[in-house]
Amino acid sequence: MSEIRSPAVAGMFYPAQASTLRQNIADYLKQATPSDLTSVRAIIAPHAGYVYSGPVAAYAYHLLAEQSPQPARVLIMGPSHRSWFPGVAIADSDGFATPLGTQPVDRDFAAELSQRWSIFSAINTPHGPEHCLEVQVPFIQAVLPNVPIVPMLFGDVDPIEVGHALDEVLTDNDLIIVSSDLSHYHPNDRAHKLDRRLLDSMLNDDRKGVTTGEACGQAPILALMVVAASRGWRPHLLDYRTSGDITGERRQVVGYAAVAYVDAGS
Repeated sequence: MSEIRSPAVAGMFYPAQASTLRQNIADYLKQATPSDLTSVRAIIAPHAGYVYSGPVAAYAYHLLAEQSPQPARVLIMGPSHRSWFPGVAIADSDGFATPLGTQPVDRDFAAELSQRWSIFSAINTPHGPEHCLEVQVPFIQAVLPNVPIVPMLFGDVDPIEVGHALDEVLTDNDLIIVSSDLSHYHPNDRAHKLDRRLLDSMLNDDRKGVTTGEACGQAPILALMVVAASRGWRPHLLDYRTSGDITGERRQVVGYAAVAYVDAGS
């Protein structure tokens, strides 16, 4: 029997009804301004409820929809919000289910990583209640249907070590998606300043600057930066907004950015 990870936040972070979810994503993608970037190797996208972060995430996914050829595999990397564990937990299941269906998981790749490096473990427990990877899957299903995913949750781990390990095994047909929000619960003006400082650090390949900023996905971002520096990928900011910019409630906001890493040598 296949092992399928059931959705944990359908009906909370995004609609539980397939037709509504499909239409919402289509609307977000349609509203996102097209970009002419090519050779996209990685994106960073937010993971809040779609009403807040969906319009920003759509900029990254709109860009992915325009890439050719499609990737053969997608690594989704995000921070664990609900469980503590050492290393990186890779989902050991056959698929991640959402109201739009089931996206297959590349279990063989999870096994390969866990066998080669002790920082990786093929385990499911931390994935059960976690939202940060799940909310990316419906967008992936919309633009990259049936492409195998590798869901990776970061626990207590050195992201630089993770980045070097991934750099050894990634192929040119792999795509990385980092799931991360930015600053949390500041007034809107202050959030813009904090997030702009972090984004500038990211765009300038300043890892130290990123470590001093606010991003719940700081560790996977740093791991991506290691891979990008090794392979000559350059970051491009696609969109930035706060929840306050989207909803009008500006007293305590969360920051969201969409970033694409492009292979400068292609």
